Amino acid sequence: MGKTDPDAAPHRQQSMLLVPRDTPGLSIERHLPIFGYQDQHGHSELVFDDVRVPAANLLAAEGDGFTIAQARLGPGRIHHAMRAIGMAERALALMVRRAQQRVAFGAPLADNPVVQQHIADSRMDIDQARLLVQHTAALIDERGAQGARTEISQIKIAAPAAALRVIDRAIEVHGAAGVSDDTPLAYFYAWARVLRIVDGPDAVHRRTIARAELRADRPYAG
Repeated sequence: MGKTDPDAAPHRQQSMLLVPRDTPGLSIERHLPIFGYQDQHGHSELVFDDVRVPAANLLAAEGDGFTIAQARLGPGRIHHAMRAIGMAERALALMVRRAQQRVAFGAPLADNPVVQQHIADSRMDIDQARLLVQHTAALIDERGAQGARTEISQIKIAAPAAALRVIDRAIEVHGAAGVSDDTPLAYFYAWARVLRIVDGPDAVHRRTIARAELRADRPYAG
């Protein structure tokens, strides 16, 4: 994706092109692990040195790059939220198993009121996030991604944040094992944190939500 017409309207300046991997001039400079983890699909720094591709490699029409990107972002953010909930459910399951099996000071961790609070709070965090995601998915079916823009921003913030809270509690219950590679919790924590940046950082989505609220009618005010 690159700027093809800097004089066009802001949303018509970018275009997308397909560049085959073996195109002369294209090279992978380096791979970019995140928190030390290499994604299975890879995130890499690419170098384009006098790369040329035919006009037929243009996706859609010139100036459609922003539209193509936005068409993917709505469903993509739903997918990120669903993955966050999945990680949170797995973390909670691991937390419960650890609490039931680990004995400290003569009693299972499951008998500890603090651990019980961790488990209860985690279930509420997950269920609240899941319901918001399901509500947003239904709105996308009904109105399209643009019609559910505010709700998409809400889940993009809420689901990773909920997952981070649940995963952090699970790490706490596991102790040192929680930050090792003996469990997937450290990996989950890293990627849940990444989800607060990819496809728009939290601050951008909060701005979207706030602007919608500022424009909305306030029937309960006064």
